[in-house]
Amino acid sequence: MRELFEYATIRIVPRVERGEFVNVGVMLYCQRSRYLDLRCRLDEGRLGILDPYLDPAVVVAHLAAFRAVCCGGEQAGPAGRLTAGERFRWLTAPRSTVVQTSPVHTGLTGDPEAELDRLAVLLVDRPGPPVPDFTPR
Repeated sequence: MRELFEYATIRIVPRVERGEFVNVGVMLYCQRSRYLDLRCRLDEGRLGILDPYLDPAVVVAHLAAFRAVCCGGEQAGPAGRLTAGERFRWLTAPRSTVVQTSPVHTGLTGDPEAELDRLAVLLVDRPGPPVPDFTPR
């Protein structure tokens, strides 16, 4: 059975005032199956193009805190005690920090984990070469 899910990309915005970002992760929430998880992939080369002075270790620490809240539990502090849906809403709330999320999008899936993996490839990994026979409409 296909279920409704919500997802948002996780972005690193090295210099908030410039608005430039690199997608480094995606987070997926499926209420019916009580699923909330994320995939992160930090490409330091892409990040360095936007800001060669940004310390990747700082970014990794921020992403670890993001993951802790996503997973929940006492190690995530007060936010970790929220329900999965509340944690998803808390993490996707608009903010002006180095780690931000895209607007929330929706879809249908029969397998939230496989969908999260698919979205990570589509939205986070470096894009592959263009398809030669693609014709814009």
